[in-house]
Amino acid sequence: MALNASSLLTHSTLSLYPTMSLPEIYLKKNEDKRLRKGHHWVFSNEVDTKKSLLDQFAAGDLANIKSEDGKILGTAYVNPQTLICARLISRKANLKLGSNFFKERLSTALVLREKLFDKPYYRLIFGESDGLPGLVIDRFGDVLSLQITTAGIELRKEILIGVLVELLNPTAIILKNDNGQRQLEGLSQESEIAYGELPDSLIIEENGAQFKIDIIEGQKTGWFYDHRSSRAQLASLSKNQRVLDLFSYTGAWGIPAALAGATEVTCVDASEGALTLAKENAVLNNVADRMHFERSDVFDFLKQARLDNQLYDIIVLDPPALIKRKKDFKLGYEAYRRLNHLALQVLSKNGILISASCSFHLSRENLHEILRSSGKHIDRHLVFFASGGQGPDHPIDPAAPETEYLKTFFCSVASSL
Repeated sequence: MALNASSLLTHSTLSLYPTMSLPEIYLKKNEDKRLRKGHHWVFSNEVDTKKSLLDQFAAGDLANIKSEDGKILGTAYVNPQTLICARLISRKANLKLGSNFFKERLSTALVLREKLFDKPYYRLIFGESDGLPGLVIDRFGDVLSLQITTAGIELRKEILIGVLVELLNPTAIILKNDNGQRQLEGLSQESEIAYGELPDSLIIEENGAQFKIDIIEGQKTGWFYDHRSSRAQLASLSKNQRVLDLFSYTGAWGIPAALAGATEVTCVDASEGALTLAKENAVLNNVADRMHFERSDVFDFLKQARLDNQLYDIIVLDPPALIKRKKDFKLGYEAYRRLNHLALQVLSKNGILISASCSFHLSRENLHEILRSSGKHIDRHLVFFASGGQGPDHPIDPAAPETEYLKTFFCSVASSL
C-alpha cells in the first residue's frame, strides 16, 4: 500500500533504536584489514563465533563491529543468514539509522549529481559509493525508482521514503523489488508503488534524446544510466554509418546514433516488450524511418547475418551480465568470446566495434584479451582508440572494487597488416 507524506514524515522523525550501546560483533584475528582500508562488508567466516553469536541477531539489526583486540571499526547492519553478514554504514560506534542519517547521505549524493547534471535524470544513490550499502535510487524527473537489496535498508524504508519526500517532493516512489539479491536476504520480490501515483507515461532525457520507460515491467530500475558517456561517444561517430545495436533493450544506444545521422540502425533484442518500447522511442524522436527492429537471440542473429553477407560499419555489443557468480566464469567467458568473435565477422572493413561488459567477474584485462584473441583469430588488425566505464553518477569507491564493474572498448578494425 502506498504511503502518504504525513505518515512518512512522522516515521522519519523516529529512530529504530534508543540511545543505548549497540550489541557487538567481534572479528577473528587479522580479519579487520579490509575494513580498515575502507571496505564495507563483513563475511560470516570472518566473525569470531566464540565471542559473537550471530544467531542472536534478527535480519536488519544494528551492531558495533570490533576487531579481535576490541577496537571499534564502526556501526553495521546485520543479517545472520547471509554470506555477507554485516555491512558497515559508519566508522562511528552506536550510530542510529534515523531521518538525520538518511538526510545527510542523500543530501551529499544530491550535491554531487547536481554538479554533474543540469536535469534530474541520473542515478542518485549507488550503494556503497554513496555510503548506503544495499540501496540504489534512480531519478527519472519527478519519479524515483528504488532497489533495496538488504534487510538493513528494508527495515528502515519508511524513514528513507519520508526523507526522499521531504528533500525532493517526488510525484511517485517505486520500490523495484524483482531482484534475486532480495531473495537471498529473505525479502519479498514484488514491486510496488510506495508513495504517490505513477504517471501514465514517463519520459526521460539522455544524450539529446527522449525515452519512454517502464519502471514496473522494465529491467533493473527501469533504465540503465551507466553507459551514458559511451553512448554519447557512439553518437559522435555515427554520421552516415550503418549501425548494429545488439542487446539493444529500449534503444538507448541506437536512437542517439540515428539522431546523430546514422543512415540505418538495426536493434536486436530477445525481448518483445523491450523492442515495442524501442519502437515507440524511435517514433518519439522522429527517427523511425531509419531504424529496424529484430526480435532474435543475438547469437542466432549474428550467425544468420554472416551467412547473408551482411556487414555493418559500427557494431555495439552490450550484453547483460553473463557472469553473475564467480563459479560461472568459465561459461561466461566463453559466451563473451563467441559474441565478440561473431560480431567481428559481420563488421565492415575499417569498421568500429564497441564491446562492453557489465559483469564484475569479467575484468577489463579479460575483455582486453578476448578482443585481442578474437581479432587475431579471424586475421583482423584490431586497435583500441578509446575506452570507457560507468558514468559519473555511478561513482567508484576506491576501497570497494565491487563498485567498479563496467568496462567498454572502442575498437577500430581493419584488414590484417
